[in-house]
Amino acid sequence: MASHKVIVIDDSAVIRNMVRDMLPKGNFEVLEAKDGLQGINLIRQERPTLIMLDFLLPRMSGWEVYQQIQSSAELQSIPLVLMSGRKEEVAEKLQEPFEYFEFVQKPFDQKGLIDAIKAAMTKAKRRPAAIVPPTPAASGSGDAAEIEALNQKIAKMQAEIDGLKKQMAQLLTFVKQKLK
Repeated sequence: MASHKVIVIDDSAVIRNMVRDMLPKGNFEVLEAKDGLQGINLIRQERPTLIMLDFLLPRMSGWEVYQQIQSSAELQSIPLVLMSGRKEEVAEKLQEPFEYFEFVQKPFDQKGLIDAIKAAMTKAKRRPAAIVPPTPAASGSGDAAEIEALNQKIAKMQAEIDGLKKQMAQLLTFVKQKLK
């Protein structure tokens, strides 16, 4: 029986098959999703031990899937490898260095994939446990929905803050260069 359940979310069947073929035989059960919506539903349903996520996807982008993962205390502890052929698009939304997930640039080879998976697992272990708000015993389902909506807003604002930090760093670099 496979010791790791991996979800590969990529709109390219070639990439999904390539990942499946590159993983060590017998150790991994590979589940596939061809778009972001199918991917996030599969993640919630299967609770994988690893997520391989393309950044550019139909129906729900990899960025939106990432935000949903980050807004859930249960899901954000799952090791994550973001895949893209254009690292600058990922770095535009998520500031480097990537602290709690790993990035692998397409096209990648087997060694690059395995190294990224190992790094993602290490980074996921270092991640502090998420603080889950206590739910009152008498709370209705409206409270849970409200909390989830607030968590999504927090994740969105955090992403905006990270983007602003990146812009500030770029501006500072630009100013320093002009002062030389």
